[in-house]
Amino acid sequence: MRIKSLTLLVPLLVLLASSLGLAGEPEENIEYGVSEYATTFQDKTLKEHHKRPSTADHAEFEALKGPFSSGPEVTKACLGCHNKAGEQFARNKHWTWEYKHPVTGQQLGKKTLINGFCTNARGNEGMCAQCHAGYGWKGERFDFTALENIDCLVCHDSTGSYYKTPNSEGHEACSIMFEDKPPIEWAQVAQSVTLPSRNNCGKCHFFGGGGDNVKHGDLSSALFNPPKSLDVHMAADGLDFDCITCHVGEGHQWAGSRYQMTVFDEKGAGKPGMPRDTASCASCHGHKPHPRDNVTSLRLNRHAETLACETCHIPEFARGGVATVTRWDWRGAGKLKNGEGYKLKEYTQGDGEHRATYKSIKGDFQYGENLQPHYAWFDGAMRFTTQETVFDPSQGPVELNSFRGGADDGNSRIYPFKRMHTFQPYDKGNNTLVYMHLWGKDENAFWGNYDLQKAITAGMAEFDKPYSGEYGFVETYSYWPINHMVAPREQALACDECHAEQGRLQGIEGVYMPGTGASRMIDRMGLLMVFATLLGVLAHALLRLVSSRRRAH
Repeated sequence: MRIKSLTLLVPLLVLLASSLGLAGEPEENIEYGVSEYATTFQDKTLKEHHKRPSTADHAEFEALKGPFSSGPEVTKACLGCHNKAGEQFARNKHWTWEYKHPVTGQQLGKKTLINGFCTNARGNEGMCAQCHAGYGWKGERFDFTALENIDCLVCHDSTGSYYKTPNSEGHEACSIMFEDKPPIEWAQVAQSVTLPSRNNCGKCHFFGGGGDNVKHGDLSSALFNPPKSLDVHMAADGLDFDCITCHVGEGHQWAGSRYQMTVFDEKGAGKPGMPRDTASCASCHGHKPHPRDNVTSLRLNRHAETLACETCHIPEFARGGVATVTRWDWRGAGKLKNGEGYKLKEYTQGDGEHRATYKSIKGDFQYGENLQPHYAWFDGAMRFTTQETVFDPSQGPVELNSFRGGADDGNSRIYPFKRMHTFQPYDKGNNTLVYMHLWGKDENAFWGNYDLQKAITAGMAEFDKPYSGEYGFVETYSYWPINHMVAPREQALACDECHAEQGRLQGIEGVYMPGTGASRMIDRMGLLMVFATLLGVLAHALLRLVSSRRRAH
């Protein structure tokens, strides 16, 4: 029996559970306690080229020799030399968690949106802000003008020893996390800064949503050191890219955002490392990415006018042995054993790691690996369902984000997505999504009291949002663009993956694909034209052969 102890009481509770014959699930799959994110910020081996010579040896800077006792002290030292960095970063989404959409005009960002995972960072900053590039954000009173609270090290540490902890205290089973972590050697970390590596970005982006590859589907710990078969760009035996190779930028502003993506890059091709301000395939490969030396390549370049590069070159996501969550059901959250929250680990993913299929604090989960994407026309702009959006739950699943784009606008491409399926709380009287108070040590925090009514009432009241007092559960979909895990060219989609009656792109409007059976008459006419052309070529060749023989005689 393998049970991870979270408190001194856990062994006693386990014995009690066994003696009472508490039913159902195999005991080896049960873990008592509800601690989260304990493996999110593991130390990772950094690549040697991140220790390459620099134009400045930060270990020799007097200002970085310390002693330091906190992150803000290190940041003050950083800003002493990099005197524009704070002002630049203060405009970055990683600091503000806000984004005003330039097309839809919607106010977006983690500070506002409700999602289909842990639902809302707003009001739960004490836990969620572990992935905020700052120090001390506990709630609405956080001072975004205090530049010393910017966290320089989370992006620039190269030791692998830097980590973040919750900014405020939660209930006992949660707050016990990180108790065995060694103290941060602030001066050593400060003297070892370098350009952001995959390790820096991945510590948050690979673990978003509460665990490894939970959210995106194409961003997981498998990308820390992937083989070429998983990602040709990031593999050490491939191009060995870091995140910032594609997510380029100046003045602490980086290209690439799921809120407003570049699907059709009008600026065309550059080369990796050359000045450019977009994170797109075309910025390196151009709009005609295939060699123009044969008929097949010419046809594939025509396909690029309709299909996103990712559609053909990322045939599956959640590869590399790390599963992604495909379904999250909050309806069963809050169940206890012996008055205590617990987890069930009944899914074993490709790399052998056991994943939780139930958590008292979050409900039930389903996982998937090597998944075929969902496809849709996309021009890069999405419209989001916010907390203020009124919807009709009887009309089917509510789309937390919906597509813009179509076959005729010139900027859209058929794009691959992970479609996330969730059952989550909503205001049954007002037909709106709700903020939930999850994290904290107070009586209203769901990750401790397991009372959704109290959690929703407190979460809505904190931000002066109307709440009818009655909650239910609504079915939702959310869509996550697939951009990573680019497979080797040999693994790109074959023609018959789409050009078939049950092909991948069935149901996509505005495009005709031969072989799908959408119009048998057109298919037959096309085949007749092909055969007629072939007969014409053969007849022409035969006539030339006969003619040449006659001249020879």
